[in-house]
Amino acid sequence: MDRLLGYARVSTSDQNIGSQVDALEATGCIQVWTDVASGARARRPGLDDLLAEAQPGDTLVVTRLDRLGRSLPHLLGLVEELAPRSVGLRSLAEQIDTTSATGVVPVTGRALIVAEGVVAGQSDEVGGAGFGVPGFWRCR
Repeated sequence: MDRLLGYARVSTSDQNIGSQVDALEATGCIQVWTDVASGARARRPGLDDLLAEAQPGDTLVVTRLDRLGRSLPHLLGLVEELAPRSVGLRSLAEQIDTTSATGVVPVTGRALIVAEGVVAGQSDEVGGAGFGVPGFWRCR
């Protein structure tokens, strides 16, 4: 169907989700689903509804990958859930688009998203604050 479907999330009701929604709409998303929930929650109603709506050819768009995944394994699981359904993933900040040839690199049966700072907690070698595993983000 080739639709852009947006997803925005903030952790608390004190935070403003408006800038995410504006960016997604400016990108051409036909609809934006939202959640006010900690990233630690595995299931979020807005994301669940978006995933149920997504059809082959659609692309899930987020402003930053940390708005979608609560951890790298969770994010990889979502990518693996979307791929067989022919649903793409695009992150505006990290300039990742799994519908392009360079968006996803298969690694031992799993998808590894290649970008600096994919999820909060990256190593200090890619501009983080000293969290994560040093050297993790280097291509092997």
